[in-house]
Amino acid sequence: MSLALPGTGPVLGIWAHPDDEVYLSGGLMAAARAAGRRVVCVTATRGEHGTGDPERWPPERLAATRDAELTASLAALGVTEHHQLGLPDGGCAAQPFDTVVARLAAIVAEVRPGVVVTFGPDGFTGHPDHRMVSAWAEAARSRAAPAARLLYPRLTAEFADTWRDLYDRLALFPTADLPWRAAPDRIAVRLRLDDASADRKLVALRAQASQTAELVALLGVETMRAWACTEETFVDALPARALDFARGC
Repeated sequence: MSLALPGTGPVLGIWAHPDDEVYLSGGLMAAARAAGRRVVCVTATRGEHGTGDPERWPPERLAATRDAELTASLAALGVTEHHQLGLPDGGCAAQPFDTVVARLAAIVAEVRPGVVVTFGPDGFTGHPDHRMVSAWAEAARSRAAPAARLLYPRLTAEFADTWRDLYDRLALFPTADLPWRAAPDRIAVRLRLDDASADRKLVALRAQASQTAELVALLGVETMRAWACTEETFVDALPARALDFARGC
């Protein structure tokens, strides 16, 4: 595995729902921990509405299950520090912006990260909670650790094209302009996970079985591993005025 993060500071991930962190940065977190770096994960919601079967999974039951699943998933990656904000799943945009940013900024100030990882302004999938978390994270980082490097997960054109049929099949992206794809010269961090690292990330994903078991059954273990566990790529955050350019990459 190659990991090209500068410095030796802590890595702080800020995400919306349980499983966002492992899909988008599980390899990065594991590699950072293996290198002896502190890794802290923040999750905005408990994901209590993340089901198509609310009769089987009423919100409180699903929230408790996802809490336990996330703890096990992070442990598989070597991560033991986690903050749960407990905000309503699907309701992030309705929360008072300054209040949430203040909570996050307090965590950022304590962790003193060298790197912050979160969604880009597009939310990666366009989910409103993802977009809101991106805005909160950027504001908290600017307030409490402006020198920290801010990274967004992005797909390369090569990766997106390789898995185009799967993305279409799963309807993961609601509009034609998602996901934003990074031009090769914009990739700041590219992790190619070796076999052991890919297996570890797969274990972490499968630990969140309420969200991943049906997908693994649908795709098969080998396809799930090849798609979700072999590569992670990130770009450095851009100033707001540059985002229109990035959309066209």
